[in-house]
Amino acid sequence: MPDFFTIGYEGSVVDNVVAALREAGVTHLLDVRALPQSRKPGFSKRLLGGTLEAAGIRYTHLRGLGTPKAGRDAVRHGDVAAMHRIFRAHMQEPAALVDLARAAEIAAAEPACLLCFERDHTHCHRQIVAEMIGKPARHLVA
Repeated sequence: MPDFFTIGYEGSVVDNVVAALREAGVTHLLDVRALPQSRKPGFSKRLLGGTLEAAGIRYTHLRGLGTPKAGRDAVRHGDVAAMHRIFRAHMQEPAALVDLARAAEIAAAEPACLLCFERDHTHCHRQIVAEMIGKPARHLVA
């Protein structure tokens, strides 16, 4: 069974994230942000995808696995429990289920990693996604 990981880029730079992915043996990064853009240099979808491709890592954005705005707002206000409730409800939506199946398929085939912003995976929906995929995940820090 291929290894499975998660990573958050908060407080890091793209080169450190790529280095952590390569060190872990990740071959496919699954971006689970609803909005794959960032004010942090290098973490917007196109730039990140190009950087990963140059490093030999595939990139897939799975919009359906992103946290809805209400969940993102809850985290910004420090209410992680509300974000978890909102996100779990969102995961019953058809687009979320389709992208969850795609993520599980990729994670079963090769070493994959879920990416989102929060450094602490317990404050991020990617932990819920990892649990729903059903594989034990190792949480990387860049």
